[in-house]
Amino acid sequence: MKKTNKIEIKKLFPKREKDCHKGTFGKVLNIAGSKQFTGASYLSSISALRVGAGYVTLASSEYVCQTVASMTPDITFLPLKNLDDLSEQLSKYNVVSIGCGLSQSNDAKKLLDFVVYEAKEKNIPTVIDADGLNILAQSDIKELGKNFVITPHQKELSRLLKVDCEKIQNNRQKYAMTATEKYGCCVILKGYNSIIATDTQIFINTTGCSALSKAGTGDILTGMIAGFLAQGCEVVNAAKLGVYIHGAVGDLYAKKYNKYSLLASEMLNFIPQILTKL
Repeated sequence: MKKTNKIEIKKLFPKREKDCHKGTFGKVLNIAGSKQFTGASYLSSISALRVGAGYVTLASSEYVCQTVASMTPDITFLPLKNLDDLSEQLSKYNVVSIGCGLSQSNDAKKLLDFVVYEAKEKNIPTVIDADGLNILAQSDIKELGKNFVITPHQKELSRLLKVDCEKIQNNRQKYAMTATEKYGCCVILKGYNSIIATDTQIFINTTGCSALSKAGTGDILTGMIAGFLAQGCEVVNAAKLGVYIHGAVGDLYAKKYNKYSLLASEMLNFIPQILTKL
């Protein structure tokens, strides 16, 4: 077990060469959002750009795409019509993120199964969060693989492992590793001192506070991890960078203001401050 620290995190940052373009820093396909949860698709898309990804496309329903397009000019859109079209599009991206605000509809369930299969076949690093995890808990998917990151909080991990929340809370490291063994992927068990588990290592994050206990902050984390993956970071390093910086944003806000008032959307404007400090 190792604890993350500022010195180690600084070493993990992807390099920014002078001779570059947006493609140099990767393309993220963010499959997110539903009629009830358009905000999640916005937050998880923009946060990938904020940490340095070169290009982000939001794949969602026509309604979600139109709604988010009115909120930002910074991303592109892929209205989802059928899975065959999506299969062709996936190969154009370096990273996929899926689940934020997706809902648990039958269409969403088919979509997750399809994306997991395609990402494994095409060897595309993939982040699964939120409704993606709730669907995964009900699915027949047995293994994800080392190119995948899942980011459950305690209740989502309880569903994935069919274990009571109280047992997980009393032994977070054990159950993070259990999930890693079950799905063969990197697992981030969110919460105070978030745990990052791989098949060989456990890391304890040292940033973050109760300011982050707010709807939407998990969507920000998903985007950040996807953004670092897009820039070529190894899966575990992208996880460590995302979790550490995410927590540091909460700490900075709490120090400047308080632990009560942080909105997930405000995190987007604090990410640059943390990157500058690091």
